[in-house]
Amino acid sequence: MERNQQLRRQLASMRQSLFDQGHLDEQFILLEELQDDANPNFVEEVVTLHYRDSARLITTIERALEKSPLDFNKLDGYMHQFKGSSTSIGAQKVKAESTQLENIARQEMEKAQLHLLELMHSFQVKTLSKNNNNLICMNPSRCMKTFQLLKRDYATLRRKLEAYFQLARQAGPNEIACRPK
Repeated sequence: MERNQQLRRQLASMRQSLFDQGHLDEQFILLEELQDDANPNFVEEVVTLHYRDSARLITTIERALEKSPLDFNKLDGYMHQFKGSSTSIGAQKVKAESTQLENIARQEMEKAQLHLLELMHSFQVKTLSKNNNNLICMNPSRCMKTFQLLKRDYATLRRKLEAYFQLARQAGPNEIACRPK
């Protein structure tokens, strides 16, 4: 009995630190509130599915960033999907990094479009397709650096959640979810 209480305290402390460190937000609590006796591993299953699907997206985003010219429309779609998936499990830091990467990619795309407009103007070209989003990113290393930070936060949260769920299995079924302090 004492061992189980010790595991519960350790689990509560681990969970609280995930919130305190900014890894998780309210959405994770909402997932926990959906968990019940009929599906006691609901949160772990949702998070596992997220990581299975998002691993594919990470690879796809990485490939998109390595391509030249960069297809902004595709990258934007992949990032939007990844951010949505991360948001759905309450991955606060990963969501923030995703938003930052989206913003940087947009800024770099706008720079490339302005540069192209300047070039076209200097050659006195009169037409430009406004849908030309297949432009080379002006500073691809900035996009890649932000992506590397995103991957680091993604991997950190994954490790911490795996440890959390492993401890939760050892501690056994939990009472109801409670808000972090």
